[in-house]
Amino acid sequence: MRHRSLRQHLASAAVAATAFIVVPSPGLAQQPGADLTVMPPVPHDYQPEKTAWGDPDLRGTWPINDVAELPVNRPDQFGDRFFKTDEELAAEQARADQLEQAYEKEDQQDTIGSGHWIEYLAGARRTSMIVEPATGKLPPMTPQGEALYRAGRSSWTPNTKFDWVTDFDSWDRCISRGFPASMLPFRYNNGIRIYQAPGYVTIALEMLGTRIIPIGREGHWPQPVEAWLGNSLGHWEGNTLVIETTNLKTGDSATHDMFARNGSPLNMATRGIPPWNTIPTSARAKVTERLTMTGPDTITYEMTYDDPEVFTGPWTVRFDWTRDDDYAFYEYACHEGNVQVRNYITSSRAGRLEAASQDDLEAEGGG
Repeated sequence: MRHRSLRQHLASAAVAATAFIVVPSPGLAQQPGADLTVMPPVPHDYQPEKTAWGDPDLRGTWPINDVAELPVNRPDQFGDRFFKTDEELAAEQARADQLEQAYEKEDQQDTIGSGHWIEYLAGARRTSMIVEPATGKLPPMTPQGEALYRAGRSSWTPNTKFDWVTDFDSWDRCISRGFPASMLPFRYNNGIRIYQAPGYVTIALEMLGTRIIPIGREGHWPQPVEAWLGNSLGHWEGNTLVIETTNLKTGDSATHDMFARNGSPLNMATRGIPPWNTIPTSARAKVTERLTMTGPDTITYEMTYDDPEVFTGPWTVRFDWTRDDDYAFYEYACHEGNVQVRNYITSSRAGRLEAASQDDLEAEGGG
């Protein structure tokens, strides 16, 4: 969150934590060619500054609010295009201008409302985050993955009976957003900060998680060892930081064993993904990330996810991170005072007792 907007953010949080406003974008680095159905390769001509020990210097704050409106899956209206037309951009900008006027009106009238919860940037040319498959859509799940996904339970699944913590996903319980979901934009708290030291890169996330990544080492953890954000090892390919992550927390959301639940690799707080936060994770899941500085204030982020037991093929997303060293991290105090898990269970049990009591009365002829 930004210092200048903290008052508005806090006030509107009490009104509605899921409302957005879009403001004009300063223009993102990835621009289309003449053919909007072709994704240009990531440019590698920019030469970043180096750290004192000779690595490309990625240090800084890189919030990803400006891609929070970009869906993972490409909407059908865009067909096979990676980029929007000028007419589509103009319509989007008109909507952004309208929302900005409403934002300013709230300020002038001192009636701060839900429009101030978060500011998103309009003007992105891209139609989706996915660049592979070329359809711009996630590949289908395997039969096994689909069955576990549909049998899963979370606070987002319809008609769920809540009896214990096993009926909630890891985000409900403030443990993890899942991985690689943690690297994708959410509704708020989208700050990312990179630190570097000889032999290490650390990626601090504003919401639930810090990744400490050794550079130049070999050998992941033995297979029984798992973590919510996995085991990440990095290396440099020219000026590109490549991070390979395995040993992700395996499991699914259908189990009643609280220790066998995973964090969904995609979280429904990111636009354009399957609902419910119940996608399973197998021991074969692997994430490969590539971070390339394409300008002094831009990193192109590519991430490939491959879990052959859950998806019928790998998929890759690409989007840009924009430097904003004035962006301030604020504590994401999710677990403290999180009464919702207990409230869900209490209300679910009470509702079932009430329904059972009504059934008994009707059976006795007194309903």
